[in-house]
Amino acid sequence: MSTIDIATVRQLREKLREHFGFRRFRPGQAEAMSAIVEGRDTLVIMPTGSGKSLCYQLPGLVLEGKTVVVSPLIALMKDQADNLRQHHLEVAEVNSTLTAAEERETVRDIATGKAEFVYATPERMADPDFRALLRQQPIGLFVVDEAHCVSQWGHDFRPDYLTLGSAIEELGSPPVLALTATATADVIDDILTQLRIPDAEIVHTGFHRPNLRLSVEQVSGEEAKRGALLGLLRREEGTGIIYVATVRAVEELTQFLAGWGIEAEGYHGRLSAKRRTAAQDRFMDGRVKVMVATNAFGLGIDKPDVRYVIHYHLPGTLEAFYQEFGRAGRDGLTAHCTLLYDPEDRKLQKFFQSRRYPDDTDLVNAHHALKRLSEGPKPPTFDEVLAIAPLPKTRLKVCLDLLVNRDVVKLERGRRYRLLRPDMDRDQLARVGQSYRERHERDELKQKQMTDYAEQHTCRWHTLLDYFGGEGFESGRCKHCDRCVPEVVPASDVEIAVA
Repeated sequence: MSTIDIATVRQLREKLREHFGFRRFRPGQAEAMSAIVEGRDTLVIMPTGSGKSLCYQLPGLVLEGKTVVVSPLIALMKDQADNLRQHHLEVAEVNSTLTAAEERETVRDIATGKAEFVYATPERMADPDFRALLRQQPIGLFVVDEAHCVSQWGHDFRPDYLTLGSAIEELGSPPVLALTATATADVIDDILTQLRIPDAEIVHTGFHRPNLRLSVEQVSGEEAKRGALLGLLRREEGTGIIYVATVRAVEELTQFLAGWGIEAEGYHGRLSAKRRTAAQDRFMDGRVKVMVATNAFGLGIDKPDVRYVIHYHLPGTLEAFYQEFGRAGRDGLTAHCTLLYDPEDRKLQKFFQSRRYPDDTDLVNAHHALKRLSEGPKPPTFDEVLAIAPLPKTRLKVCLDLLVNRDVVKLERGRRYRLLRPDMDRDQLARVGQSYRERHERDELKQKQMTDYAEQHTCRWHTLLDYFGGEGFESGRCKHCDRCVPEVVPASDVEIAVA
């Protein structure tokens, strides 16, 4: 753990009052910021809603040079950038939503040094042209938000994140700040390895949130589950989120609740950007109290008064579960977090897993398409490879990212893919894909651990803290879950007939 320099903290506290209007730091913030300002690579692990963003926003005002922030979701990027603009700071966002004119203006702001904070997706950070643009001005801090996406063992692995280690070196190895709410010991080690910051300070504030009351409601069949859901909603007061596993479930459940006189917004990744924004705005400003959503909703959503989170389907991992229910009770007041558990939901997670990773045939097809196109005058673009490869867009992207990361392919300026090893056979490509087979096996283990949580008879918080390697309880009991205090969530005693 790092030591805190008093003079540095005093300087940061002055900036905190001046720019953000706060008078004191939350736990872990001063320690993290002190390490960053003193030029040390830092990994910050803090629960959702505990103020991770401020850990780079405030040092960014003290350090020389711009702050580059890699963010996985455009909505998350927009929320954080808008927050900085409200504090009269110059911000540039680089993502796929920009018009040609907006992109030219953004590039100009970065090249001239006008932008104090530059937000970019991991896909942009992989672009040699964008890296060259960033090199035109000094970088004081490189931030990796949602850093568990870097890890092969993280619950939300994003292959584009694998390019960040080389990007950091290419940009002159500025101090790195990695941020995440959930990380096991394996994920922490992987983050440090992938970002090439082995000696980073680790600031860990713990995982326990005593204001969150955990419970599991055992149900069997859709009718019983919907009845249990109505029971929970009748008991709960205030604003809440219901997480479901599929787009279809979002649409069906919002209609079902409307039939019972409960107005709910639906949110999923297939909605247009306009509809997602409208749904989010209605929820955030309190015009609607219930949000039914897939896991596309939540990252960067800072609504402190969410009083309950209900998981209608079994999540895939304990990490995803923790991150999602952690959106409740950010104001420190009591909130209920309930999982409606039907053992049949395990089949849904197995289906998702079977479609998640490319197999040997996918890698062969991607390699073969690249080999055919490499005979042309220029290395092919992604769209040119997609046009002839018998692969869906997302799966091809994963394959190409893996081949780039394994030095089979080089991503060049103009986002063109140059094949470096055209003579690889199927066995060699299978070895390249070994990491995905290992990840598939790890995912099966994570699913079992999630199921064990749902079926266990011991303290739920103790199980979570043991899984994450955090502090436990001497008695093994938290006294605020349904296993320690059975009356915490008595929804099952509400009898409701479902039409």
